[in-house]
Amino acid sequence: MKFTKLGRVAVVAAAGALLLSSCAANEPGAGTDETTAPEGSESTSLSGDLAGAGASSMGAAQEAWIAGFQTANPDVNITYDPAGSGAGREQFIAGGVGFAGSDSYLDDEELAGTFGACVADTLPVDLPVYISPIAVIFNVEGVDSLNMDAATIAKIFSGQITNWSDPAIADQNPDATLPDANITAVHRSDDSGTTENFTEYLAATAESDWTEGVFETWPSTYGGEGAQGTSGVVDAVTNGTNTIGYADASRAGDLGTVALQVGEEYVPFTADAAAAAVDASPRVEGRHEGDLAVDLDRTTTEAGVYPLVLISYAIACTEYNDAATAELVKGYLGYIASAEGQAAGAENAGNAPISDELSAEILAVVDSIQ
Repeated sequence: MKFTKLGRVAVVAAAGALLLSSCAANEPGAGTDETTAPEGSESTSLSGDLAGAGASSMGAAQEAWIAGFQTANPDVNITYDPAGSGAGREQFIAGGVGFAGSDSYLDDEELAGTFGACVADTLPVDLPVYISPIAVIFNVEGVDSLNMDAATIAKIFSGQITNWSDPAIADQNPDATLPDANITAVHRSDDSGTTENFTEYLAATAESDWTEGVFETWPSTYGGEGAQGTSGVVDAVTNGTNTIGYADASRAGDLGTVALQVGEEYVPFTADAAAAAVDASPRVEGRHEGDLAVDLDRTTTEAGVYPLVLISYAIACTEYNDAATAELVKGYLGYIASAEGQAAGAENAGNAPISDELSAEILAVVDSIQ
């Protein structure tokens, strides 16, 4: 089945049928070794190598997904390079990897080009398989949590607020003992979907204080300290003094974190609060059939919603030049989107499992890959 640039045909694979066949295949005697294979990961005759690359935010989840899928499919070797969203999309576009992970969906300019692994005149799809809050992390001695509105965060990362004792911070945290010390703001130095999501939040909620707009690559005009990848930002904040940064919440560890002002309350990050933000958001308009890109509502004031959230997409062809790659991608992404795959990712990475409804939509698209 093709999703072409000239005429996109609808997905006709039924998600329910896919789910039922997956369950049937995992009944005793149906080929799954229940003592070793994760429930829901169908043991098959698949074999070969599959390479992916992209978002470092979903790196821990990819480790769990790869382990689960390869347990059930021991003749398959999957690798994932957490080189960053931009690098992952570039490698996928060039045909260097079979799938990409990205904290932002393919934009119109990218979709207007060609994709090395895909059959000509077909379009790849963005599948939202990983949902996680982005945490504003900090390292200030004696302080474990802080409250901040979007304007304060914007001013810190744009260099307008430079001291931890600034009234904008202190007034929102009357019980915190804040030092009279310079703030070191740490950002991603690489092309980063996490940065794009972070700046999209600031652009939507603190427009007058965040004038650079939305970007993947940090502009030199805002300064601060750059670090490579999610791990680089976390390490820089951890090993520094009076530092602040942003990272996938699964990597926050023991660092202090910021509760965001949403309406009249301050909301700390949780998996449920992040999932609520996604469920409350519409799909991006004008996308081609089968593409499931989400238009996150960053300005919501709904209670209990944490709007600084990222969605990492699995980007894949709907029709591959190589049939063996198609089968491996189809099997692997099917496992990722299943309830069992989502549970494995959440256990290892702390992300929010996607809803049953979204899982069914993704599985229907995955089932159409050829």
